[in-house]
Amino acid sequence: MGLSCEGLSKQRLIKRYPKLDQYHFIFGKGMVSDDTEHTCMVAQSLIVSHGDVELFKKTFAWKLRFWLLGLPAGIGLATLKAILKLGLGFSPDNSGVFSAGNGAAMKIALIGVCYGHDQNQLKQFVKATTRMTHTDPKAECGALAVALAAHLASLNQSVSPQAYFDQLAATLNKTASAELLLSLIKKTIESVMAGQSTAEFAETLGLKNGITGYIYHTVPVVIHVWLSNQADYETAILDIIRCGGDTDTTAAIVGGIIGARVGKQGIPQHWLDDLWEFPRTIKWMEKLAQRLNQVCCLNIQQKPLPISIIAIFLRNIVFMLIVLWHGFRRALPPY
Repeated sequence: MGLSCEGLSKQRLIKRYPKLDQYHFIFGKGMVSDDTEHTCMVAQSLIVSHGDVELFKKTFAWKLRFWLLGLPAGIGLATLKAILKLGLGFSPDNSGVFSAGNGAAMKIALIGVCYGHDQNQLKQFVKATTRMTHTDPKAECGALAVALAAHLASLNQSVSPQAYFDQLAATLNKTASAELLLSLIKKTIESVMAGQSTAEFAETLGLKNGITGYIYHTVPVVIHVWLSNQADYETAILDIIRCGGDTDTTAAIVGGIIGARVGKQGIPQHWLDDLWEFPRTIKWMEKLAQRLNQVCCLNIQQKPLPISIIAIFLRNIVFMLIVLWHGFRRALPPY
């Protein structure tokens, strides 16, 4: 839903898409962004690793290398640099670059769902996933905040804003980066409790024109949307897209958190019907989730789910052409 709106200001987004009730990516159909692709790679790596953090790092590093060979469009600069370092032979422990981008949080929700019950394991997996691409401590803190939110959401009960804050404070290490995030989350909670809309809250953070890719801009707004719409997937996704900016990633993070509570049945049926995606189809992703469930919930070893590299390459060519068309369209009115 956020792909066609990515990079647009809140004001121009309203002009371009006064009604945001369907996909606008290509002929009323939608495709997934790199955020979903990374989530799938995390799932594959969690399946292979079966709780072994070191094996997870090695597996995920190879997934990233092969992913880049498929020529994906829209890759973040920090992630690109990190994967190139992996390709040059750097180890997963030394491939990350100093960046506080939200790419660290876009793929982390599944880790919260799978390992949120064990704080030590949660921290290890979040650290391994984040530092492979983003080494700024802010990136890890923000990713941990998202993972914790996804864990709490997966318990299928309403979460009080204060309870979330207290658990986050207990989970984060006492560092300057953590204190800064906690101060932002405190503002988030105060805004939610006061009944402020997410768009109004974003403006108080200086994000009038859109949510940036800086993780301490993304995470507070994401948490605000989640706490305000904990069981309403559709409203949450549309609310954060309407804020403008990095809409594909912000919507993907929100979707990961609230999706952990509502499941497939909580996603509007016409969004599922109109998702034009291959080879990572909805059925393929459901099979992937079933295998991950076997590993994380039932402790049964599974193999990763096969996927055609050739099909991914052909898909990415089509995807890139559509993205280029959108780039050309944005040069035209309405402004």
